[in-house]
This record gives sequence, structure tokens and C-alpha cells, in this order.
Amino acid sequence: MEMMSKIQRLYDACNLVFSKRPQQQSFREIRWLQSLLDTLEAVDVGIDQSNREESCSMGHEFSQITYIHIHQCDYFSIGMFCFPAGAKLPLHDHPQMTVLTKLFYGSVAVKAYDWVNNGSEKSGGLAGVAVDCVMQAPCGATVLFPRSGGNIHSFTALTPCAVLDVLSPPYSEELGRPSNYYTSIPIPLLPGYVILEEEKELPDDLIVVSAPYLGPELIVEDDEDELDPCS
Repeated sequence: MEMMSKIQRLYDACNLVFSKRPQQQSFREIRWLQSLLDTLEAVDVGIDQSNREESCSMGHEFSQITYIHIHQCDYFSIGMFCFPAGAKLPLHDHPQMTVLTKLFYGSVAVKAYDWVNNGSEKSGGLAGVAVDCVMQAPCGATVLFPRSGGNIHSFTALTPCAVLDVLSPPYSEELGRPSNYYTSIPIPLLPGYVILEEEKELPDDLIVVSAPYLGPELIVEDDEDELDPCS
């Protein structure tokens, strides 16, 4: 019998946790997904670490942020960002989302905030620093929640790196979950807090190109296909 791939195991678990009981996940279920992410390595999603720059950008010069789409349905998405050194994903939020992240290789500076009122201030407001650190692989998977854990964050690649994200639910303009970008304004008399102001337009220097997924084939449940034929 052929052994199930690690990415298939992650998909099956996400489908069980997120699709069957949307927005009703327990802390234990989220920790289970984290543990599955911790078993993943770059090779499990089609990246050859012996030549990871070329394999990540599929033969193109690895000079831009590259997104590799793996799966998306109504309830969750799985995808991967590959960064060249120095690339930055600006400060952005994840409205109403739980996000699990796994750094496969490299190092990245992370700055993350949460709204002080524990709500969602899409136009801006007072936010507190939740994370301000450098993540360096190998390291454990992280998780952020709709109101805690650093829901508004930015990434700056200190070296070439790759990050896998699981989002639940995924971004959706129609359902009120757009990706909002912000500028942070320090408050000198209030260390650890900033004013976040929403940027009305996408940052001019944000360029993300796409590349095909070359990892193990993903077998998607038939009932999910019926819910979302475009997955």
C-alpha cells in the first residue's frame, strides 16, 4: 500500500477540522494541525532544497515574492510563499481568520500586532505589539487567531526563505474578508503600541508572482468539490 503523503495528511486534517465544523475549532484541534505542520519539510511540497531557489520559482530568476497555490475551498486554503532575501510582505491583516504558518528554510523578521479593543478596526486604530522577532528554520509552526497571536503582521526575508500558510476561512472580498494593508505609526509615550492606518491602495512595491505546485498530488473529497467546484 502506498504511503499517504504528508501534505495529503495535512489536507485531510484541515478538511476534518475546518470543513465539518466551520469556526468551531477547539484549541486541541488547532494544536493537532500545528503538530502535522511540524512534520512537513520543503521536499514534501515539491521544493528541492539542494536547488531551492530554482525549484521554488520554477526556473525563473528568484527575485520576486512567489506564491504557490496548493488548495482552496470555502473553508480553508493551503499555499506557500517563497521570498528572495530582502523581500517584504507589508503589514496586512487576516479578518476573522485562524492562520497556521510553517517556515521551511531561511530566516524572516516578523512584526505583528493585535487590536487593543479585541475587535476588528479595518480603517485603523490603536494596536499592541504581539510579536517582534526573527524566525529561523528549523522552528515549530505558529498560529494566529482572529483576535490574538498577531493577526496583523509583516514579513521581511533576511535570507531566501519559504513559508507555508493554512488560512481558515480564506480571504474573500464578497464575504467581508479582504486583505487590508496598514502603515504603523509609533507612539513615543506609549512603548509597545502603535496607531495603524489603513492603506487605501495596495503598496506600489508589492509584487507577487505565481508558480505551479509540483508536490505530491492532492486527493480532494468529492463532497467538498460539490460545495466548491473551483477548488
